Amino acid sequence: MSTHVPRLVIAAPSSGSGKTTVATGLMRAFADAGLAVSPHKVGPDYIDPGYHALATGRPGRNLDAYLCGPERIAPLFLHGAAGCDLAVVEGVMGLYDGASGQGELASTAHVAKLLKAPVVLVVDASSQSRSVAALVHGFASWDPEVRVAGVILNKVGSDRHETLLREALEESGVPVLGALRRVAVVHTPSRHLGLVPVAERRADAVDAVAAQAAQVRAGCDLEGLLALARTAPPLEAAGLARRAAPGAGVRDGQRRGPGGDGAARGARRGGLPGRAAGRTGLRGRRGALPGLQPPGGPRGARGGPYERRAGVLRRAGGGRPGPAAAVAARGRPSGVSPPPGVTVGSCALSSLVDMVRSRCGWSGCSPCAVTRSRV
Repeated sequence: MSTHVPRLVIAAPSSGSGKTTVATGLMRAFADAGLAVSPHKVGPDYIDPGYHALATGRPGRNLDAYLCGPERIAPLFLHGAAGCDLAVVEGVMGLYDGASGQGELASTAHVAKLLKAPVVLVVDASSQSRSVAALVHGFASWDPEVRVAGVILNKVGSDRHETLLREALEESGVPVLGALRRVAVVHTPSRHLGLVPVAERRADAVDAVAAQAAQVRAGCDLEGLLALARTAPPLEAAGLARRAAPGAGVRDGQRRGPGGDGAARGARRGGLPGRAAGRTGLRGRRGALPGLQPPGGPRGARGGPYERRAGVLRRAGGGRPGPAAAVAARGRPSGVSPPPGVTVGSCALSSLVDMVRSRCGWSGCSPCAVTRSRV
């Protein structure tokens, strides 16, 4: 599949440079201009996407190469941006900051390369002038595969300060696409985990997003930024096929028993025994997997494949059950629906659940139930 979606990645040398202010302001400014804007956030952060959703009227979507795998970034992006006029991707931390000890993995630069998207660098220009050119040159030349195609200067002090910064950047070859002054009104409060979520300051958040959009409209070259976004090449990506489940395609009788390790592997990532037969184990009130029943059988009857002896669950006839059978026999509830507006499979949630489920032998828990409900 080859799809052309105009797109920009908003990055910065470090956290606190103003990425969220600029990205959210751009989203709202372009949305107010009549464009359908698809908002995205690099990494698993759930707070910034709340502001993105407020700015665009569309759900903010995560792009996390660590949780989802690099091969899923482009398909997830195309899925979320389908039918939109523009996609704005807010980066995480500094441009080249990725997973600890794993190089560029999951960094903003990594995602930008996977999306073949031009990068706009937001620079905190306070307390510097000509040095900004050296900073931008270093980021633009560090990785030739990362296309740093523009700069937005943030926290500019005065007209004279802006002039000095623009003159210095003329030597770097990276165009200045905006200059934002220090404005306290657009400050968004934060705490140890990041910004204060939209839900905790709804009215103030609406005002903050509107102020950010006004500041961006006044200080940024929106036409130049849109033209830059349209230079992104068509993006090719395979469909959103789920990874093959261990044991998928294997008949129930070929597994090593109803409660052994073979059943545990078959329960992972959707490869549930008896799934084709109406998912009887998942929807049951107490039993979780076909062939398994609570200790003492259904409704307290004696017998069944498992019985409790001296407080230990054992398979009738000897031997202890595998982890999936042991947990399933305890009969925890299932059937939890996904949160409103969440499209499972279009963000990091599905892969996070896959990762958890791959380490857990039980497939009747609430997160796994979420993955079965697809919008």
